[in-house]
Amino acid sequence: MGDQSTRNKRLAFLGYGACALAGCLWGTGFYFGRLALNEMSVEHMVLYRFFFACLGMIPIALLNRVRLTRSEIRLLLISASLGVPVQFLIQFHGLARTTVSHASLMVGTMPVLLAAAAVLFAGERLDGFGWLALCGSTVGAALIVLGGSRGSGAHGEPSLVGDLMVIFSLITALAWILLSKKLMQTHSPPVVTAYTILSGATMLAAWVLGPWLLSPVLGSSLHYQAQPPPFAHVSVTAWVALAISGLLCTATTTLLWNWGIHHVPASRAGVFLNIEPALGSWLGVQLLGEHLGPYAWLGGALILVAAVALTTRGHEPSPAVILE
Repeated sequence: MGDQSTRNKRLAFLGYGACALAGCLWGTGFYFGRLALNEMSVEHMVLYRFFFACLGMIPIALLNRVRLTRSEIRLLLISASLGVPVQFLIQFHGLARTTVSHASLMVGTMPVLLAAAAVLFAGERLDGFGWLALCGSTVGAALIVLGGSRGSGAHGEPSLVGDLMVIFSLITALAWILLSKKLMQTHSPPVVTAYTILSGATMLAAWVLGPWLLSPVLGSSLHYQAQPPPFAHVSVTAWVALAISGLLCTATTTLLWNWGIHHVPASRAGVFLNIEPALGSWLGVQLLGEHLGPYAWLGGALILVAAVALTTRGHEPSPAVILE
């Protein structure tokens, strides 16, 4: 009995660590996405990002071949469509209309959405201390917004439309998390991750490349002139940013997150999503010349304190009740 308790604590510790690392890597995604967006459209940037992500997922899929039932295939396809083309195209179209700092900060709404979904749809219970920590981390994200600079230049001005598009993409991401968790009841997190990314990337490629490939056949019936994916004139900086976005910010983060929420309650793991706005804002300051005032630094401290307090406190609900 003691050995099982020790094992459960160790798995919970590793689960929280995986979610925390995923949050850190996700925090760099908007920055690298912005570097690539300077040289190509949103559609082509997201397509290249998932091309690199697939390079990391193909070996996992080949080494873990499984048979899926019809209902599982249907669930996988819905999850993949929401988690890849829908979420990422909306999210990065939002980024193209706002700043890196604002896009990152909008992610501060995700833990509350995740905790609310876990309570409403999974029957998970979160005590008063848990809600207090989640609210504290969200207040921290709001303080960062108050301390942000509006910047200047072509991509320097945030917009309500861009911010709302990023928030809407988080709702689709929430649906992806719920559906992925359901698939992980019968299949391992790496398998679900690999199959979801590969399926979603295939849908994304059809959406982005379809008009270009069919343009010789459809001709003038297309409402716009489809452009081929850029290649020859893409800089080394953009290629490196795309590779990091795909391999680390997409493939690795999704593996870490899915494994993490398989072992810890999602409402508690959700607080680590607030690492992304904190880190994204810091990158904006250090690498993009944006300014953060004392409110923003206070907000970052609140986020980290909430994360530590929530995950180190004892008497947490069993992982068996998360997003079932």
